[in-house]
Amino acid sequence: MHAILSSAFERFGAIGAGLIAFALPPRCPGCGAVTPQDHRFCLACWSKLDFLSEPCCANCGEPFDHDLGPGARCGACLRVMPAIDGMRAAVAYGEVARKIALKLKYGGRPGLAETVARQMARLLVAGDQAIVAAVPLHRWRIWRRGYNQAGLIARALASRHGLQLQLDLLERRRATPLLRGMGPAARAKAVRGAFRVPPDRRAALKGRNVLLIDDVYTTGATANACAKALKRAGAAEVRLICWARVVRGEAEDVDIPGAR
Repeated sequence: MHAILSSAFERFGAIGAGLIAFALPPRCPGCGAVTPQDHRFCLACWSKLDFLSEPCCANCGEPFDHDLGPGARCGACLRVMPAIDGMRAAVAYGEVARKIALKLKYGGRPGLAETVARQMARLLVAGDQAIVAAVPLHRWRIWRRGYNQAGLIARALASRHGLQLQLDLLERRRATPLLRGMGPAARAKAVRGAFRVPPDRRAALKGRNVLLIDDVYTTGATANACAKALKRAGAAEVRLICWARVVRGEAEDVDIPGAR
């Protein structure tokens, strides 16, 4: 009897799943077109995503036109060595990447954290033992938004790949203004001292590498402020990976709400 009931429940479960899939089919995260599986882009949106890879700056990940050799840095990083030890982004900030970032950040679509985490996974280093942390939001913004999108992405990456996640490793001590329209010096000043590692987290951080997660990278001011705070507290190395980044000379004038 138990076997019969178990088989019946399995059949009903399969039927129910099929009905849900029919009524609510997977849709493209970019445009909403029906797709074969969840978190999959349609062909049109996929073709508009500019996936980033080497050759690029060893520090900030700025794409190079030509391979300049291992450890090559862009002009900006040569002028002012960033505190971040390496940054990579899954895609360049463009039409579809922007839609995803805005839906995740402001559109109440936290499920998109899993979508972008799947594309960011190729940026992980095999066997990496770094602590996974996220660029924090100020508590007022979390109260208004309901979640920190960078934290959701970090959790999705860590859970899928068995990484050590510590979302309380870094905190934003004060609210910071939007950085869009500011020059490099003004951006750095706006976030100076805005982040810290809580005293009770410093012992666990000492001598460890940190993999910092964010959604969009624009100028690096926020990432570098986070890296400085982590290194002051004892971190050996801080790397950043994110969903999308602005590529210099191509998207500097694009509208990036909440630009960091």
